[in-house]
Amino acid sequence: MELKFVDPRALKENPDKARRSKSNPQADALLLATIRAVGIVQPPVVAPETDGGNGYVIDAGHRRVKQAIAAGLEEIAVLVIERAEDGGAMRSLAETLAHEQLNPVDQWRAIERLVALGWTEEAIAVALALPVRQIRKLRLLANVLPAMLDHMAKGDMPNEQQLRTIAAASLDEQKEVWKKHKPSKADPQVSWWSVAQGLTKTRMFAKHASFGDDLAQAYGIAWVEDLFAPADEDSRYTTDVEAFLGAQQEWMANNLPKRGVIVEAGQWGEPKLPPKAERVYGKAGKSDHTAVYLDRDGKVQSVAYRMPEAKKPKGKKGEDEVVEGDDTQLIVQTRPDVTRKGIAMIGDLRTDALHEALSRAPIEDDTLMALLVLAFAGQNVTVASGTRDMSYYGSARLGEHSVSLFNQEGKLEFDMDTLRIAVRSLLIDVLSCRENRSDSGVVSRVAGDVIGADNFLPNMGTEDFLSCLSRPALEASCADTSVLPRQKVKDTRAALVEHFKEGHFVHASALFAPNTAKLADWLKKHEPKEQAEDDGTPADQDELDGDAVIEPAHDDLGEDPDPQAEELTDEHVEAYKVAAE
Repeated sequence: MELKFVDPRALKENPDKARRSKSNPQADALLLATIRAVGIVQPPVVAPETDGGNGYVIDAGHRRVKQAIAAGLEEIAVLVIERAEDGGAMRSLAETLAHEQLNPVDQWRAIERLVALGWTEEAIAVALALPVRQIRKLRLLANVLPAMLDHMAKGDMPNEQQLRTIAAASLDEQKEVWKKHKPSKADPQVSWWSVAQGLTKTRMFAKHASFGDDLAQAYGIAWVEDLFAPADEDSRYTTDVEAFLGAQQEWMANNLPKRGVIVEAGQWGEPKLPPKAERVYGKAGKSDHTAVYLDRDGKVQSVAYRMPEAKKPKGKKGEDEVVEGDDTQLIVQTRPDVTRKGIAMIGDLRTDALHEALSRAPIEDDTLMALLVLAFAGQNVTVASGTRDMSYYGSARLGEHSVSLFNQEGKLEFDMDTLRIAVRSLLIDVLSCRENRSDSGVVSRVAGDVIGADNFLPNMGTEDFLSCLSRPALEASCADTSVLPRQKVKDTRAALVEHFKEGHFVHASALFAPNTAKLADWLKKHEPKEQAEDDGTPADQDELDGDAVIEPAHDDLGEDPDPQAEELTDEHVEAYKVAAE
């Protein structure tokens, strides 16, 4: 036997080699990386040619030679032996069959030895063509009970998540759990899931904490670093759940917003609002309340809600009958495309978009003035007789808007910019699409359509809104997306939420353009009345002399306008036509 250095390209393959099938690409990549990092550890075995040539034939190490050529090595060491009578066929087979990959425990021990010699995890990963994550996973075995290690060395390994859970526990805890789940002669396999479950501890992450270091120290919270998390992420956590939640609760109590209350979370992590409270999905108003709570991850969350208005004395019999009739229409055998909760959400989102458009969208002066007139045709506006003052809900705000139009001497004096700002602010106060008494009805939809408020609607591809859609409506929302309807509604919804997480989805029912049939009915209802010939007084003067409170009608989501709505004046209709054009 002789050791020589030869050009790997000059070596000839053995026609009787045992390995004929194509080798594994991953294994070849690993071997190539190892050769580049540390060279060929075990020299290939070669024999002189028997046909009178001066070259050498490979008996063992075909893959090493091939990868040495791929690594660009000009010369490698080989062991030269005498040619066997069988041409090296038995030697090639015996060596191939004798190769056995190191089990994970032995790999870990070898890695620990390299670390002790000064190798870094990154350098080891490069040399072995393995991810750094895999090296760190193997190093977790340093924290595993020796009895478990002995079993793992036989090839029965837990998965990564289970191994991380086991390694995070103390040796005493591992010992107690291992007594219950260690293998027996009757059952040699270990249920690593059961072992991990017995050692699982809830983690509360620092990135979810609202409190600072002062409260963390006060509650004795010691953060532990998760070595497997992405490098750019705060992966600190604690298993002291009670201390974490206590610190969060104290922070909430110290930072409670105005009109805020701390509430508990329900079974599914939803906030338990006070009885009869109505959740606000758009921007909260000044009179709305804030519920602060901890979700299932221990994060501080908040939602806005409003309490119902105090009940007023029972109105006219006819009005009660209309409301009851509207409720009755909603009781149907099949679920509507959008639930009542969804309609309420749309009303909130529309109102916010409308107000945003009124604040920012370009509006011509004539359209702006027409919209102002149109706003007072809304059903949330109360108009008294001509001999009385005109008022609407929030009339105190009307004075605020008007003050800017007066000079220091108390005379009406303003420029167009000041007037535009005042008009926009007034429109924001008056126009509303919310599903309550402040709903302006079809006029708010027309106003939003005129000024392009659709562009200000937020992304509605959220769990909150999509849960309000029926199966057909939800599956229809998959159109023009890569999402295919699933067998289960919740799976379809989850896929859509994930799809629209970085996108923008607006449900067709939330768009401002009113239903043409409803709009035609409104226009017809509010056509000017013919005046009486005798004194020029409008025919319905008796109705106009009283308070004309227009009850809420509903949009094109399936409800009819109130048939008892009062007639409006010629000026309202003309102003509407200008805005609609």
